[in-house]
Amino acid sequence: MRPISIFLLLILVGCKNESKREIGTENQSEVTTETEDGIDKSVSEMWNDFTESYPEFKNDEIPESDFFHNNEKDANRLAELTLTGKKRASSGLYSLYQQYKADLPTVGTKQIVTDFNGKAKAIIENISVDTIPFNKISKEYAEMDMGTYVEPLTKWKKAHWDFFESFLKENGNEPTEKMLIVAVEFKKVWPKNE
Repeated sequence: MRPISIFLLLILVGCKNESKREIGTENQSEVTTETEDGIDKSVSEMWNDFTESYPEFKNDEIPESDFFHNNEKDANRLAELTLTGKKRASSGLYSLYQQYKADLPTVGTKQIVTDFNGKAKAIIENISVDTIPFNKISKEYAEMDMGTYVEPLTKWKKAHWDFFESFLKENGNEPTEKMLIVAVEFKKVWPKNE
């Protein structure tokens, strides 16, 4: 199951917003407690807490756990935006799904979002999956993905273009305005809002 996590790291990208606040710095000095398979213990603890409150999911397999983006600062910031409910979407490059022969995300699939160090922060569930050309992404979708109302579409386009361009260039390809984006909307299902 880890190859899919690596793939998700490549495609689930968030972008920088106007916030300069460091998020998750208190976790950086903590010692990681891992399970036998190298996954932080907090992941199984969060899933257990969730299934105690929602026993209908007790027999479900624990979902994949992963973080958004490809660096610690952004991964921790995006985990916090997910936890607060500001980030409610993620964007992947359709051609990467094809390249890695990976299944597209599906509605109803859950994921445990972690910080960069693998500490569980939230459980999300996909509520919508669509493929949309890059140049047809809406301002509303960009707001959900970026977690901000300040110039979300401009920020989304710049950050995602740059991010996708770096992956495409590795294979000798270039981004285009019509490249297909896998647009996933999700809702946070755990922890519950206070």
